[in-house]
Amino acid sequence: MVSTQTLGTPGPLRLASLVCSNTEILQVLGLLGQVVAVDSHSDSPGLESAVRLGPDQDIDIPKLVQARPDLVLASLSVPGLERVVQAVREAGLPVLVLDPISPQDIASDIRQVAQAVGCPQRGEQEAERFLAGLETAARGSRRALAAWPRPPRVMVEWWPRPIIAATRDSWVTHMLQDLGAQNAFAERAGRSSPLTLEEVQAAAPDLMTCSWCGVKKLRPEVMEARGLGAEVVCIPESGLGRPGPRLQEGMQALGAALAALPVPER
Repeated sequence: MVSTQTLGTPGPLRLASLVCSNTEILQVLGLLGQVVAVDSHSDSPGLESAVRLGPDQDIDIPKLVQARPDLVLASLSVPGLERVVQAVREAGLPVLVLDPISPQDIASDIRQVAQAVGCPQRGEQEAERFLAGLETAARGSRRALAAWPRPPRVMVEWWPRPIIAATRDSWVTHMLQDLGAQNAFAERAGRSSPLTLEEVQAAAPDLMTCSWCGVKKLRPEVMEARGLGAEVVCIPESGLGRPGPRLQEGMQALGAALAALPVPER
């Protein structure tokens, strides 16, 4: 729910974004010029004049208040962000909280943000563009996997030590289903979970992605050294870990990686 108390102010809205995925929604809507404050991980071009607020789980609330946003775009997409949302509300700032699980949820978020900032038609166009991009990648992947006797099992790894991977309630699970594959941890509750090496081995993934969060250099050799026999590919967190428009990049990369897998013997 958005508090609209200050949304009627004349002139362009002053916007704040607290996570990368929200910033990227504003980017496709053509609104980055109105962003006055943003988390430190958002890397969309055109944010040079925005105040940097720190990482998404440690937002500098006093600095956010000083930026005087008319609307704050927050998120619950990462564990621990509930504290940030509560702090923004206690500061009395108008806030829109997004909490997507599926690609359809993300399309709805694009529409919702666009409605809140006054460009609903652009939001509808971008939501449809997003879903169409995902479907194009999904169709190609399903064709490539038609010869498989079962859906390939995929592990999307967010962190290596301890091993943390996407689980049942992640948008990754929905993406893999659409691609004709399966999240190797689709039965495990939550959006992500720490795992032991034995649990990864028992899940028997055919493909593992090195998608570590917050690192400048991905190191697939660390995962290959575990000796699990699965194919390992690097897909940046920007394409898989941010529930926003850039999931199209991750979907395409996942589809290409799946298509390159050798078909197992029946």
